Amino acid sequence: MDDRTEYPHCFGDLDIVFPMGENGLRNTPESCMICLYKTECLKEAMAGEAGLQVREEKVDRAYASGVIGFMERWSSRKELHRRKKRKR
Repeated sequence: MDDRTEYPHCFGDLDIVFPMGENGLRNTPESCMICLYKTECLKEAMAGEAGLQVREEKVDRAYASGVIGFMERWSSRKELHRRKKRKR
């Protein structure tokens, strides 16, 4: 019995399944909403180094809007940098 799943060509590709919009925010395209693998796909895309980049974007937006302060931003970015180094 073959347990391998046949995923779509776009599976786990962050630039396709969670692209940056014109407004500077990431959104999942409508075409992904009907996909059976959308949740698993997005988790896979966010698990890699590109996912860490998305988290950095989130921290920077929070800092720019005043939701977090300098020290929290610095601490969060430092932790994300450590994670990136471990993944390499």
